[in-house]
Amino acid sequence: MPTIRPGETAFLDGPYGAFSVDRYAAPGFVFVAGGVGIAPIMSMLRTLADRQDTRPLLLVYANNRAEGILFRDALAALEKRLALQVVHVLQQPPAGWRGECGLVSQALLEKTLPANREQLEYFLCGPKPMTQCVEEFLHALHVPLGRVHSELFDLV
Repeated sequence: MPTIRPGETAFLDGPYGAFSVDRYAAPGFVFVAGGVGIAPIMSMLRTLADRQDTRPLLLVYANNRAEGILFRDALAALEKRLALQVVHVLQQPPAGWRGECGLVSQALLEKTLPANREQLEYFLCGPKPMTQCVEEFLHALHVPLGRVHSELFDLV
């Protein structure tokens, strides 16, 4: 892409696959987002809210700084409309931050995930290194890999 010049023809391809809760009749869902990876997850959360879904939902949302949290107000509103728990994780938290700090870790997931974690469906979207680590953490926590669905923002 860095070699493309204005006026050159470019081709777009995809998307492929189905990153949607509609394919799964789970008793609840867990979403893990990093940065702009919240975009497709917001779509799913808004759809669940419009349908008045009552299943428990957990969102672990990682960002570098508090200023980088996208949809902050919309997420707070969705917490009131859904059985949604949002866990913010900041790498560089401001003074007085009371939420989670650092990176999404296996320990954080272990303490945050519900007891029926093996029955839930998981949707991961964010930077490739974060997504790969979270997949490994979930496997170590005995979440069946068939229940983990990832959307990667990556160029070939």
